[in-house]
Amino acid sequence: MSEPLHPGAHLRVIPARPPLLQVDGVSLEYRTPGRVVRATHRVNFDVHGADRFVLLGPSGCGKSTLLKAVAGFVPPAEGEIRLEGRRVDAPGPDCIVVFQEFDQLPPWKTVKQNVMFPLRHARGMGRAEATDVAMHYLDKVGLAPFAEAYPHTLSGGMKQRVAIARALAMRPKVLLMDEPFAALDALTRRRMQEELLALWEDAAFTLLFVTHSIEEALVVGSRILLLSPHPGRVRAELNSHAFNLASQGGAEFQAAAQRIHRMLFEAPVEAENIGERAVHA
Repeated sequence: MSEPLHPGAHLRVIPARPPLLQVDGVSLEYRTPGRVVRATHRVNFDVHGADRFVLLGPSGCGKSTLLKAVAGFVPPAEGEIRLEGRRVDAPGPDCIVVFQEFDQLPPWKTVKQNVMFPLRHARGMGRAEATDVAMHYLDKVGLAPFAEAYPHTLSGGMKQRVAIARALAMRPKVLLMDEPFAALDALTRRRMQEELLALWEDAAFTLLFVTHSIEEALVVGSRILLLSPHPGRVRAELNSHAFNLASQGGAEFQAAAQRIHRMLFEAPVEAENIGERAVHA
């Protein structure tokens, strides 16, 4: 048995590890003819290593734009995004995005070649090493038998699995997923959720996942950030470790989903109009 602490005991203080990803007061804007429209307003959140962090909100709340900003494609109008303490100001191999669209694979490359391409050109791997890594991750997503197939021969779910294998093969610091299963039928979507969680159990990668489905957020996420309707502002951050695919349909799961719905849509809206402003010549 360990001895109890006493006043003279010397404690070794272990500092908490800083967040892997920090989004600090980030506002994002886009231009329309005559207007600058604010997509998000001063959003703050931290993502730690091996988190499954979900951005949840209604259509138009800026969650996909926020994901693109984390990937370095969209510069913040104010605030800062930091990965391992360094400001994100351009796309790079440390944040890889899997999009909703099925046609994100070059159709003239085989499945194996699609996974190998970024390994060769962004990671600088030789052909033999890239082949081994590509086949390893295709095996992880159950597509090793289709390595020589072309994308047009695959179903939508299979194309998404190739995109996930390609992203994981790059070993990014954060895997970004922008509603990757939204266009799939219900059965395929559930299977893809199962496969994603199984991959996470195997590799414990850090995931930043965008969805507008409350049920999917509860299943996929360990932490959920709720964003208000346009412009996206932080409503709340919730822990969702207690839920998984087996929880769906249960009373506790349904109660949590209803609570999140109320928090998303029934919270008071600020009177200040920060959604858009006129562009002055």
